[in-house]
Amino acid sequence: MSPQTETKASVGFKAGVKDYKLTYYTPEYQTKDTDILAAFRVTPQPG
Repeated sequence: MSPQTETKASVGFKAGVKDYKLTYYTPEYQTKDTDILAAFRVTPQPG
């Protein structure tokens, strides 16, 4: 018989939509010499 395991969804991740400004946008952020800045171009494909 397999051992019983318990899953805790509330540990480390909580599902839901958060405000963009709360999670990503930081207007006072200053770039550092070690930061990697990248840009990607996405070209739509037919179909």
